[in-house]
Amino acid sequence: MSAISASSLPNALLRQEVLDLHAYHVPDSSGYIKLDAMENPYLVPPELRGEIAEAVAAAAINRYPDPGAASLKEKIRAVTGLPQGMEVLLGNGSDELIQLLAMAVNKPGAVMLSVEPSFVMYKMIATFTGMRYVGVPLALDYSLDMPAALAAIKRERPALIFLAYPNNPTGNLFSADAVVQIIEAAPGLVVVDEAYYAFASDSFIPHLARYPNLLVMRTFSKLGMAGLRLGFLSGSVAWLGQLEKLRLPYNVGVLPQLVAEKLLVHHEVLLQQAEQIKLGRAKLYQQLSEIATVKVYPSEANFLLFRVANATAIFNGLKQRGVLIKNLDGGHPMLKDCLRVTVGTHAENEKFIAALQETINQSA
Repeated sequence: MSAISASSLPNALLRQEVLDLHAYHVPDSSGYIKLDAMENPYLVPPELRGEIAEAVAAAAINRYPDPGAASLKEKIRAVTGLPQGMEVLLGNGSDELIQLLAMAVNKPGAVMLSVEPSFVMYKMIATFTGMRYVGVPLALDYSLDMPAALAAIKRERPALIFLAYPNNPTGNLFSADAVVQIIEAAPGLVVVDEAYYAFASDSFIPHLARYPNLLVMRTFSKLGMAGLRLGFLSGSVAWLGQLEKLRLPYNVGVLPQLVAEKLLVHHEVLLQQAEQIKLGRAKLYQQLSEIATVKVYPSEANFLLFRVANATAIFNGLKQRGVLIKNLDGGHPMLKDCLRVTVGTHAENEKFIAALQETINQSA
């Protein structure tokens, strides 16, 4: 057999759809006011940091973590008000859970369906797992295009549907009645992704027992635990008992379990920070609305989507002024000239607005 060079071996062995992928890009944020990744900008209070430090110092990191994370799951049940009989499955952020779900239902010919634009990892993970992906465009105002969605469900018979609620990157909360129509029309599993639940006015967790094909997925990353990488699925034992078979052993480490449990004991502290972020969101929305060349969209998340002419140039101008946000221009036709800014602290928001106005004035 002829020798294959080290550089050509991956090309020979990897699936073509993997070779065609671009890796999920995370820009270097060193030295910037970081408003690009929907993180909570606030540290936990010093006294709580002290409690966490003591707990971490005593942690048995020489041992494997509790494989079932029983204590942490009880805290999650308590703070989320799960309906009776519903279970919890933990993941390394929500990304691992999306991948686990795709693997579980990916029979030959199975389809994953979502709307577009939405969270990019749905489509990427479909590609990772070799699952066919169908994206249904949103209406021009970023609401659900129900005729198109229902027609796609009837045509494609998807095994798995993801709906981000609120949606990322648009920030809006879809009509609950429309989501219910999709759940009722779906022949397969519907996962309502509530990553931004702490900033939104509605949730499908209270409805879990009503729909046998519904799961709700959440992450604590946006609430202030992004560094812990902790997400969870909630739903019936019938679903989660099967999905547990695919969860890798010890996927949530000793320290994430310990720190998350400590933070959930003080859940009210994180919710107070979320309220501060919501107040900041309202003010930032008003400030963006007052800039004549900017169109800002309503949001029930911890970020705002806005459209401005020459968005990429504006994005670069903000970077030059020390502010990093997310450039969505070119990512999807419906996001032409769109940028997304995370709601930061009051000082960060003010610096962003000043930098934005200066950049727009200079480009005029």
